[in-house]
Amino acid sequence: MRLLPGVPDSSPALSSGVLGFASAAFARLGFSRVSFGLANPSSMPAPASKAAASSATAADAGAGAQKPWLFVGLGNPGRMYKGTRHNVGFEIIDAIAEAEDISISSKQFKALVGKGLIGDVPIMLAKPQTFMNASGESVGQLVSYFKIPLNQLVVVNVVLELIYDDLDLPFAKMRLLPKGGHGGHNGMRSIIDHLKSRNFPRLRIGIGRPPEELGAISFVLQSFTKQEKEELEVTFQKGLQAVRIMVHEGFNKSATFVNTPQPSSEEMLNR
Repeated sequence: MRLLPGVPDSSPALSSGVLGFASAAFARLGFSRVSFGLANPSSMPAPASKAAASSATAADAGAGAQKPWLFVGLGNPGRMYKGTRHNVGFEIIDAIAEAEDISISSKQFKALVGKGLIGDVPIMLAKPQTFMNASGESVGQLVSYFKIPLNQLVVVNVVLELIYDDLDLPFAKMRLLPKGGHGGHNGMRSIIDHLKSRNFPRLRIGIGRPPEELGAISFVLQSFTKQEKEELEVTFQKGLQAVRIMVHEGFNKSATFVNTPQPSSEEMLNR
């Protein structure tokens, strides 16, 4: 995972909406106090003598076609955000793409998109390029065009651990939820507004607690320490396994896998 240093608050890109906290200072970046918020392939015309058979075959294929899963990572485009805490949603999508040999190289509906298979299950990976606060513009169009069932749309967003909120996630921990509100997160708010529904899964990833002397805005635009990178690699591997379980065995099994606390090494030794 290639990491770059953060950028100062005075960067012009910050005014475009990075994240979405309720306070005025955090709203400059667009994150909430809880969480940060292809052209169809051409085909040759069939000979007249085979037109009827081809039409019937296409109809049968369309009737039984399996709808793809759509996994969306939230983040901001641009080199200045790559590798920062803010863009972990993009990073886990990249990790899935690398593991499953999926190229995220197409630009569709204001997103970088990749299509492939996990086993025999079709999936799509997307990284909206609209900036965080307008993520719904991209996600809404992708869902509509590809007719994605909302229970097969999974949005990955990061969570800032705050000392006064017991619901926040510690660093590198994940929580998989079947649905939920936006929690003040402008990116999730945008997606909910465009879909006109909150009934879609989301995978939340903790990115740590900002030190008092640094502040949340500067913290989320920081790169990771060496130890944090190693922890995140483990988290990404668990996220990849969760995605594989989800598409083959269903959401509930995947949620159990993600949300069930794992015993520590010390606890395992004491058993």
